[in-house]
Amino acid sequence: MNTYVLYRETQHFRQVWLWLLTLGISGITFYAMVQQLILGTPFGDNPASDMVLIIIVIVFGFMFPVFFYIVNLTTEVRGDGLYYRFFPFHLTFRKISGEDIRSCEARTYSPLREYGGGGIRWGAKGRAYNVGGNRGVQLELSNGSRILIGSQRSEELAEAIDMAIKRGANR
Repeated sequence: MNTYVLYRETQHFRQVWLWLLTLGISGITFYAMVQQLILGTPFGDNPASDMVLIIIVIVFGFMFPVFFYIVNLTTEVRGDGLYYRFFPFHLTFRKISGEDIRSCEARTYSPLREYGGGGIRWGAKGRAYNVGGNRGVQLELSNGSRILIGSQRSEELAEAIDMAIKRGANR
């Protein structure tokens, strides 16, 4: 394994609309908790039991926002290939060897139309790893599969991948 890093990028879910939705859901659960558990007024026409409400507050009030805060896509280009990790789904880096990359191209894409949204997605054009934006690097592998890696610096990522491929070919 070549540990020399040519390029590194870490991206997080930081879209305003996503955080408004996440914190809005969290706020509603806390409001329900205060209403029902502290003020003693049932929340809604058909309130949940206190224990169910506590579970909802733990899951949607605490864990949901923390989850979106810690999720990240880290991309590294090292001398021997591309490494990516979509934490917490990948606890270790996944490697695409430089020899396995047939081509790479920085491009603009539509996450929703082409892949159905952000995250780890599968679509007609292959797999995609994306946390925000509409720029990325499209990889075509020697086995014919395609992978898109979202990047805020897609041209720089594509150049680093090309450099790693050329270094691998010169060994």
